[in-house]
Amino acid sequence: MPLTFDDLLARARRLPRGGRRAILGIAGSPGAGKSTLAGHLVRELNGTGAPWVAHVPMDGFHLADVELDRLGRRDRKGAPDTFDAAGYAALLDRLRAEEDGDVVYAPGFERVLEQPLAGAVPVPPSARLVVTEGNYLLLESGAWARVRARLDEVWFCGLEEAERVRRLVARHERFGKSPADAAAWALGPDQRNAELVAATRHRADLVVPARAVPDARGSAPSAG
Repeated sequence: MPLTFDDLLARARRLPRGGRRAILGIAGSPGAGKSTLAGHLVRELNGTGAPWVAHVPMDGFHLADVELDRLGRRDRKGAPDTFDAAGYAALLDRLRAEEDGDVVYAPGFERVLEQPLAGAVPVPPSARLVVTEGNYLLLESGAWARVRARLDEVWFCGLEEAERVRRLVARHERFGKSPADAAAWALGPDQRNAELVAATRHRADLVVPARAVPDARGSAPSAG
């Protein structure tokens, strides 16, 4: 039977065990739909009751532009070494530990400014499941190698390549790039990163096909 969004919800609900907080990672290339899937999961799982699922994007660990300029990496923003991977792994450790019972604050990412925002994402003690998403959750190099072991499961968004690029170009345009600049970035730096991410797909626990992810209106596409 084809995988459905209801299957994903059921699988996510089973992750927290014995009262212990679980962390679900969603990986995939730029534009593959990681944030869309994470957002739908969190909304549906929380429903109208007390929230028990939190969303912590990896994008909050982007290095600020001023630091990328200092390092000479601004022209390839989004590559693995333009993030604070060690800081992200340390946050995952803190989320798993739950030692003090306090709210854990994670950084967010402002897409209009394209800058990280400290302390923008609260994770309350009541959160039994944390959904985190990003390109490099399955990468084995550098500090990224510390990430996979801190995640209970990792799902990989398997979107058809032409559609992924189309969506990525549209997103760049939506946040201010001209059509030409959007295409150049999507087919240049983003494409190099996408190829790197695609090579980690085999390390995922589950590959999620596009048909299993609800569209922007919140309805899941049919299996046919």
